[in-house]
Amino acid sequence: MLKITLILLIFIALNNNGNAQSSDSNIQTYDSLLAKKYGADDYGMKQFIMAFLKSGKNILTDKAEEDRLQSEHMKNINKMAEDGKLVIAGPFMDNQSLKGIYIFDVRTLEEARELTSTDPAVKAGVLEMELHPWYGSAALLEINNIHNKIQKKSF
Repeated sequence: MLKITLILLIFIALNNNGNAQSSDSNIQTYDSLLAKKYGADDYGMKQFIMAFLKSGKNILTDKAEEDRLQSEHMKNINKMAEDGKLVIAGPFMDNQSLKGIYIFDVRTLEEARELTSTDPAVKAGVLEMELHPWYGSAALLEINNIHNKIQKKSF
């Protein structure tokens, strides 16, 4: 839970930091090599695929099975992040039918669909994914590197 909260806070900080700078200071600090590395356009942005994780049709009643599935779900999240495909993942905190988000660094909805199909919670029908192309800061690609430096515990 702490990991996800930290990721979301970093995400907000990165977006707010970009808004606080003037266009003149951005031009002076522009790093073309970094922009190329992250696939950024002239605005420092790029396309990602956002997945909304929603409650699926299968509702688990066995606590042990729910715990096992959650553990496998977290392992899958970590694997996708380590593979460089998952930029951000985190739950919503209000316990509604909209459970959380993934932001994928892939080009197509089909690639994202393939990744979401590896999620044990999706396979079990506990979660469903709704996918959308999303335009955001290419700096998000640094989130996992930063997070690994500030994370004390893992899931």
